[in-house]
Amino acid sequence: MINPSVLASHIESLGDSQVLCVGDLMLDRFIYGAVERTSPEAPVPVLRIGRDEAMLGGVGNVVRNLVSLGAKACLLSVVGDDEVGRTLTTMVGREARVEPHLLVERGRASTEKTRFVAEGQQLLRADSETTEALGQRTVETLRRMAADVIPDCNVVVFSDYAKGVLTGELSSTLLALARHAGKTVVVDPKGRDYERYRGASVITPNRAELAAALGETVAGDEAVVAAARRLIIKFELGAALITRSQEGMTLVSSDGRVEHLPAQAREVYDVSGAGDTVIATLAAALGQGVDLIEAAALANTAAGVVVGKAGTAVVHAADLLRAVRASDLSSSEAKIVPLPAALELAAAWRTDGVRIGFANGCFDLLHPGHISLLRQARAACDRLIIGLNSDASVRRLKGHDRPVQSEGARAQVLASLETVDLVVIFGEDTPMRLIEGLKPDILVKGSDYTVDRVVGGELVQSYGGAVLIAENEPGFSTTQTIQRLRG
Repeated sequence: MINPSVLASHIESLGDSQVLCVGDLMLDRFIYGAVERTSPEAPVPVLRIGRDEAMLGGVGNVVRNLVSLGAKACLLSVVGDDEVGRTLTTMVGREARVEPHLLVERGRASTEKTRFVAEGQQLLRADSETTEALGQRTVETLRRMAADVIPDCNVVVFSDYAKGVLTGELSSTLLALARHAGKTVVVDPKGRDYERYRGASVITPNRAELAAALGETVAGDEAVVAAARRLIIKFELGAALITRSQEGMTLVSSDGRVEHLPAQAREVYDVSGAGDTVIATLAAALGQGVDLIEAAALANTAAGVVVGKAGTAVVHAADLLRAVRASDLSSSEAKIVPLPAALELAAAWRTDGVRIGFANGCFDLLHPGHISLLRQARAACDRLIIGLNSDASVRRLKGHDRPVQSEGARAQVLASLETVDLVVIFGEDTPMRLIEGLKPDILVKGSDYTVDRVVGGELVQSYGGAVLIAENEPGFSTTQTIQRLRG
């Protein structure tokens, strides 16, 4: 059984991964508009263009996903000496967490995919590309560049779109370099020639690609597992993660482990780039020593998030954390988030005109006084965020015999309350860092405080917020309750 709480604990560490991405870089362009008539010249729709967007595609989309998860990426690829190539170079250069190593090959056409979209539906995709293999001089230069950067990376990713960058010679050479350096190699394959991926740590074909690589039909769980095992043996792979569309994923490893992961998407909007999200999440997790099955589960959840977005979308760490929390049997777990996720949610709420409240405390033994304070706080705002002192923080404030309940237990009790929308655990003695980041409209404390003594009160009032002093429910105190129990 894969524990969602364990998966959630891995997400914050993804930002420490350094991933080398090698493969085909392309420009994904989306032209959006409306169709209101057909052409008088031919029976085709006329798209009235409203806007267009351009983003990194191919291996570039793997990089975008890594960055959105907080990881660092090193990009090794080739572009043509043309306008698209210059656009790609500029776009890569804007990514602060990406170390670019781009070569320009004269006479080569850079790849561009243009999608025409109306009312959420693709009308047409037009591709401008070359599939010719790189020249020998370019291959040799890429090899030297890779040899320089591989030692500094945790994981190496091959993103093969069959546009000529990952030739058989280059793939085999880079795999040998990575294995010699003790690095994990994750491959998103293309075509039928898997000899170039021999010895990879993990390979991520879809079911059709698996069948094509073996030259056989693959249908059903048992057949997928059997085919994946044959692929692993034939090409000396560490594992195969088979993506199976609405049937989820199947992980088969060389040590005999098998795990079927059901699809996580609630609503599929656009599958563009989902494979890039899978390999980016998998690589970032493996780069931090996450167990293979748990890394695959994170990748599966990330894919479920990204197919619910339009275009060549990416998954953010906060998106992934919410999805993992929501998959737990206890829906209250979805409310317990780290500060970065809370900041992102608060920003989204604020954009929608939502009034945000904030209260904090140890909440060691929840009693009617706490419930009254939370009700008053929630009545003054649309969304209430609770800052919860960590166990270490409580010990510093209350003594070594406190807290009575762990931070996880206290957070879960708070999250189960209808009045509470988010719980953020903090380790400092005061919640000032949370208040500075969240910028609540309402700051709430009990009546044993005055406005001038409320931590963060002056800050909140400086930007137009308010401090609410809630009435305390008499006769209730966690400290007194503990003393009575001990007596």
